[in-house]
Amino acid sequence: MSSTEFHVRRWVATVVVLAAIIGGVALDVGLRHWSGRTVFGAPALALNIAHDDKPVVLGSMENGFASVLKPVLPAVVNISTSKVVKNKPDEGMFNDPFFRQFFGNQFGNQMQPRSEREHSLGSGVIVTSDGTIITNNHVIDGATDIQVYLSDNRQFAAKLIGTDPKTDVAVIKINATGLPTLPIGDSSKMQVGDVVLAIGDPFGIGKTATAGIVSATGRGGLGIENYEDFIQTDASINPGNSGGALINLHGSLIGINTAILSGQGGGNQGIGFAIPINLARNVMNQLVEHGKVTRGYLGVHIQDVTPALAKQFGLNQGGGVLIGDVSPDTPAAKAGLKSGDVITELNGQPVEAANQLQVQIAEMAPGSTVKMKVWRDGKSQDMNVTLGELPEKAEATEPGQSSEGALEGVDVQNLTPDVAQQLDIPATTKGVVVTQVDPSSPASSSGLDRGMVIQEVNHKPVTNISQYKQALTGMNSQSVLLLVNQGGVTRYIVVETR
Repeated sequence: MSSTEFHVRRWVATVVVLAAIIGGVALDVGLRHWSGRTVFGAPALALNIAHDDKPVVLGSMENGFASVLKPVLPAVVNISTSKVVKNKPDEGMFNDPFFRQFFGNQFGNQMQPRSEREHSLGSGVIVTSDGTIITNNHVIDGATDIQVYLSDNRQFAAKLIGTDPKTDVAVIKINATGLPTLPIGDSSKMQVGDVVLAIGDPFGIGKTATAGIVSATGRGGLGIENYEDFIQTDASINPGNSGGALINLHGSLIGINTAILSGQGGGNQGIGFAIPINLARNVMNQLVEHGKVTRGYLGVHIQDVTPALAKQFGLNQGGGVLIGDVSPDTPAAKAGLKSGDVITELNGQPVEAANQLQVQIAEMAPGSTVKMKVWRDGKSQDMNVTLGELPEKAEATEPGQSSEGALEGVDVQNLTPDVAQQLDIPATTKGVVVTQVDPSSPASSSGLDRGMVIQEVNHKPVTNISQYKQALTGMNSQSVLLLVNQGGVTRYIVVETR
């Protein structure tokens, strides 16, 4: 081989290596800015990520689900917690003045709060071989002692890594190695009708597996957590299952069991909920890496678009989320979003519900820019918003005025600074305050209530009773769109005539 040929080959090899390095950097940057937004950093945990997404043929399971459950059962653990609580004693006759007249306070010690140790049970899932476990916040909330029991009967004291009450996710750690783990699946690919298995320790009776299907996805608005994007399933979930695993037929973890809806009996009624693993994984990684969860922040108060609202805003498509209020000096306000806008798309994907948008924004990193499609004044427009970081946290002077038409049964009066103060809203708020609503009226059925301040009628600003009456003139047989302020937050209400 000639010297010239050797140098050429070495030069080519060098170029290839440099190209690979540059390509890797470009790919990393591309992933972190995928879909126009910055994604939270790479996982701090060495997770076992599942990659087999091929459909499973149920007919191939000769022994049912045994082949799926056998390798994953050891990765689901029992969690026992205890905490000290102070119970207020029943003072009974010791607090009776007549009793004290004769005996004084010599029985005072019997009325001191008593400390008791409270125990509870739950479940958890091992996600790393060196002992990282994901569970529910409510399983370990306030616990002074956390014990983990493995399938091989070993017991470990666990250390709390972090909690996020807003999603009900918690991460704990035990000092062990070589532990069985569950591969992490992709919950976004779950569809209604998919077969799922729930694993946990219900009622403390021992490791239990139940089967069912995905009954719904993206379930929210239940008031269980701040951020709800639940997988709903009819696989039996009972007390003690909390923090356990919801797996698919590949044996991959696709959810963390967290709650049930039950009847008067309090047991399973075929409606259980699991936190999608994609959401739980994001929270877990942040808790491990930073000890807390940082969320994207838009600064709007939103509501679902009902058919009645869609009609009022001239929206000719389904879905979307209506902005009822925009907080001042927030990313939304700085980007030009305003009350009455309907967000129909986020980063090119349709927006269907308020809870969906809330979860999507919360999962994005502060400082990332999102692309929105907004319906305003009868037409669609594109807007870019740079997200912030979610912060940690009325007497009448004039007689009331009765309404007619769609607002029949509603009494209002002018809003004064004194009334505004009583209603805990800014003194500069303009509108008329609702003083009475007939319970049998259409307005009551639509959600209008005493103490709300009507600021707009059919998009027309209302600052006093005179403007309010004028806005309602000639609308006796029509539905009415109201912008109301309650506790400083505005939202829209449609009052339909009967």
